[in-house]
Amino acid sequence: MQKKVLIIDKVHPLITGRLTDAGYLCEHFPGYGRKEVENIIPGYYGVIVRSGVRFDRPMLEKATNLSFIGRVGSGMENVDVAFAGSRGIRCLNSPEGNRDAVGEHTTGLLLALLNHMVRADRQVRQGQWNREGNRGTEVKGRTVGIIGYGNMGSAFAQRLKGFEAAVISYDKYKNGYSDGNTRETSLQELFDKCDILSLHVPLTEETAGMVDEAFIGRFRKPICLLNTARGKVVNTRDLVEGLRSGRIAGAALDVLEYEDATFEQIGEASSPELDYLKAADNVVLTPHIAGWTHESALRLASVLVGKILEIQ
Repeated sequence: MQKKVLIIDKVHPLITGRLTDAGYLCEHFPGYGRKEVENIIPGYYGVIVRSGVRFDRPMLEKATNLSFIGRVGSGMENVDVAFAGSRGIRCLNSPEGNRDAVGEHTTGLLLALLNHMVRADRQVRQGQWNREGNRGTEVKGRTVGIIGYGNMGSAFAQRLKGFEAAVISYDKYKNGYSDGNTRETSLQELFDKCDILSLHVPLTEETAGMVDEAFIGRFRKPICLLNTARGKVVNTRDLVEGLRSGRIAGAALDVLEYEDATFEQIGEASSPELDYLKAADNVVLTPHIAGWTHESALRLASVLVGKILEIQ
């Protein structure tokens, strides 16, 4: 009897192709919500997800035959990994697949922010030619701090190497990782020295709302904040207050606190904080696309399938 794999969200066809070749029966229900998945999950050996359905404890208790959960991407906040592990369910993700895309996009956000590229582009299109008002700031000579030195943080550090900046990193759960691209340091040194801070942490109970008023207040000088991790890592209200007060010199955000679970839309269409971010000249916004390239779509799928086949 073939082992069945449930695919809930839209995925690259490489996944179904390679799993089918390996003898799995892949069934694709991209429109299914939680109730539909709960009704059919007992019949599946594996499941491939993105972000649309939470695999929390109640869902996992119904998944009586599940052997693995494959997440196309890096973040596992929609899966109760600990409880899944206690039931012998392997939880796999594929951050290796889009780390290069995130590294490049974060670099692009930094350059756009420091050189006023978005504002300057808009002004030129409106017939304004304002050179002095858009004088930029170089990365060279600045101190860039990275929080979270996994796949994404290290990819960003690698791309900063040619800019001749001082790159320092803090990761609560790693040590001994200093390399030619970064110097491992303490969180306190980041607060003391950073000109630019880039976030590359997963969304967990520990990191939710991590960047708040108290956190921002610990920096010795104004910083530029980059976030390509998860929107809920940053308290938007406190970020806006930091921008207003000048404690945050600028922000480049690929993710927002207001995104829904699928990351496909902003759940809160308008709020005073969101309106401020949209209007601010020292804020650059992109719609959760840092890891969203043509190349990463293929790599994410390939990496995940490789991990699935390796454990079987």
